Amino acid sequence: MKRYAYGWLTAVFFLVSIVGHWVFGWFAFVDEQQGLHQAPHLTPYLVEMGRDTFENWQSEFLQLIWQVVGLAYFLYVGSPASKENDDRSEAKLDALICLQAGDKAEAILADIDRRYLRTGGHSKPHAHDEIERAARD
Repeated sequence: MKRYAYGWLTAVFFLVSIVGHWVFGWFAFVDEQQGLHQAPHLTPYLVEMGRDTFENWQSEFLQLIWQVVGLAYFLYVGSPASKENDDRSEAKLDALICLQAGDKAEAILADIDRRYLRTGGHSKPHAHDEIERAARD
């Protein structure tokens, strides 16, 4: 739960804002219909609020969502360019630890991974195994 707190807060803010938008929209719609001396009906309200909601999303939220989600996807999930510098730096640091620590290197790297909650070990770019072998030789 704690790990995804930002996501949960964002979901709560979204739900509160969308519910508030539709509730206050209903009150405004009822006032407008009473001003026209007509009874408020659900279908015209849904059409009007749907149009208003998607109009707002198109002009503001879709741009922002694409920027945030796209950036998160490309930065953390799949872009080779986003991981290249981190992997290269981490491989260099691992090689230095192997050179300096010798037989203790694996234990040191495992301890670092444990302390910084890295599951699956440290990152292994394409040449990582070769660098480790070269450092040991």
